[in-house]
Amino acid sequence: MKKLVVGNWKMHGSRAFNAELIQGLLAADLVTTAPGAAVAVCPPFVFLADVAASLQGSALAVGSQDVSVHAQGAYTGEVSGHMLRELGVTYAIVGHSERRSYHRESDQLVADKAKAALAHGLIPIVCVGETLAEREDHQTEAVVARQLQSVIDTLGESITRIVVAYEPVWAIGTGKTASPEQAQAVHALLRAQLKAALPAAASVPLLYGGSVKPDNAAQLFSQTDIDGGLIGGAALKASDFAAIARAA
Repeated sequence: MKKLVVGNWKMHGSRAFNAELIQGLLAADLVTTAPGAAVAVCPPFVFLADVAASLQGSALAVGSQDVSVHAQGAYTGEVSGHMLRELGVTYAIVGHSERRSYHRESDQLVADKAKAALAHGLIPIVCVGETLAEREDHQTEAVVARQLQSVIDTLGESITRIVVAYEPVWAIGTGKTASPEQAQAVHALLRAQLKAALPAAASVPLLYGGSVKPDNAAQLFSQTDIDGGLIGGAALKASDFAAIARAA
């Protein structure tokens, strides 16, 4: 199984910036230089059409940073899975800690978004992770297990069709990174939980996210249960993101 490296651009970019970034990624020739990695980028909604068109025919896939639980209707500001598929989107991030925190998304809403993504042919990247306070209170296992269990209960056998990303909240954009051993320990727990729910789900790709950089990517990706990364800040620099993909 190839490692999966996904760049989450968050609320960054412009048409000029994006064009330069994409040009750099295409010039990196990741098909040749990172043959063991599948690579995707997730720009803001307003740039999805431009980015998808720019990457058409390349090996780089496109993902969205969110998806609505609704298929269509009077839901101002929402974007449906059907719309995303029409643009050529492959992945949809759901449950990112910033959505859970700033937009008060519940575990059940995240699970419902994952279900909606699957219904429209998208691959949901389901994010789970604990805050610093929860880690210091020794609640990491309970928190990530609760978050993932909602998705397992909602999707049933379709759980085999998702990707899970473990992103400790305390390591996102802070410069702090879980040690490879800390990350592996949580990934092993997630793998065991998926396998217990459905044996076939043991093969669900598990990504690590949280200040992944070129100088720590290889060590993180070498861990037994880490199948790639969900990359934030480093995804905004073509050379760094390409280096991370090569490390995978």
